Amino acid sequence: MSDVIKNRYEFVILFDVENGNPNGDPDAGNMPRVDPESGYGLVTDVCLKRKIRNYVETAKEDAPGWRIYVKDSVPLNRSDKEALEYLGVAGKDLKDAKKADPALDAKVRDFMCQNFFDIRTFGAVMTTFVKGNLNCGQVRGPVQLSFARSVDPILPQEITITRVAITTEADAERKGTEMGRKYIVPYALYRAEGYISANLARKTTGFSEEDLALLWQAILNMFETDHSAARGKMAVRQLIVFKHDSELGCAPAYKLFEAVKVARKPEVSVPRAYSDYTVTISEPLPEGVDCTVMG
Repeated sequence: MSDVIKNRYEFVILFDVENGNPNGDPDAGNMPRVDPESGYGLVTDVCLKRKIRNYVETAKEDAPGWRIYVKDSVPLNRSDKEALEYLGVAGKDLKDAKKADPALDAKVRDFMCQNFFDIRTFGAVMTTFVKGNLNCGQVRGPVQLSFARSVDPILPQEITITRVAITTEADAERKGTEMGRKYIVPYALYRAEGYISANLARKTTGFSEEDLALLWQAILNMFETDHSAARGKMAVRQLIVFKHDSELGCAPAYKLFEAVKVARKPEVSVPRAYSDYTVTISEPLPEGVDCTVMG
């Protein structure tokens, strides 16, 4: 691994969807998530982290040090147990083990951070108890994401579809097609904001410059390995990164986020493409802060 990061960062992700469902809401029949008061579309931070994890898992293929802790079909207990087996305390009473070795908590945490990219990045709750002797603690990650919100209000559509494949023999005797539904957003541009703490990286997880480069790569490509009929045409359009020249930062995050203006062009009444918007970054930026635009 490379050196731990020494600079604080904030970043803005702009991504769009065309004729797809970017994040279904299970409380609303899997309709696209919407703020009911304003009509703006929402995408949860959990959804975005899942895309990032999936990209890293695909790119690194479980290489040592780059594994993913929160992944499909792998119980968390299985990964937690690895740390305790490595330290020779699996199956033992952890209270007794910690009395014998006061540094055990830190050793378990360090093992998990060194082996799992998403723990180094986002942190994790690893207090998964099995008969009282499996507990890897909690780690607060240096990288945090907000919910994404659409730049303009959205109007989700419910599309009725038909299929010729009948489910059962009984149904086949009385009908030739079956009905179904798809939920889409015709077009929306979303904005998410994120934070990276060099202080937490140094003190807790060891999030490194190499991890940071992979994170930017994963964000820019998080939809490229996730295409499906349900999610339509989704793409990250821009990643705007603010880098501070110190560990604790040189300006409040909100001032940097407010510097990024995303507006629909005046002549556009109903946006249907990224080109219907303009993106500007106000200058000058606070002293000690640099801005890089990727994508």
